[in-house]
Amino acid sequence: MATKEEVAAFIAVEFPQTKCIVKEVGNGGATVTHEIGPEELRPGGTVSGPVLMGVADVALYVAILGEIGIVPLAVTTSLTINFLRKPAASKSVIAMCKLMKVGRALAVGEVSLYSEGSIEPVAHVVGTYSIPPRRES
Repeated sequence: MATKEEVAAFIAVEFPQTKCIVKEVGNGGATVTHEIGPEELRPGGTVSGPVLMGVADVALYVAILGEIGIVPLAVTTSLTINFLRKPAASKSVIAMCKLMKVGRALAVGEVSLYSEGSIEPVAHVVGTYSIPPRRES
């Protein structure tokens, strides 16, 4: 297992391009936030789909790292998103992930995305990660 601080430090070093901030890690889940900038909006004043997918993917990765430790080669194998309502263009996106199953080779989790301050989700995501074989010590 990895702590919030360990996961946040890893993300900061390995993914300096991300705007996601790790808020919580543990108990089979994670919460990350992402402040929305004008370059992430699509016509019509809503957050672009790829941004929402990216935030969900980071939340899933953070939750998995919190559960299995820092394993850089864990990678997304599938990500399905359902867009539920228009996210607020001026609010941060909050991603709350709950792992459904963590096995030896695969981890499956779901992520609910919210606009900051709203109780209604803007998207629901289910994702699967491939976990590389771990060496026994």
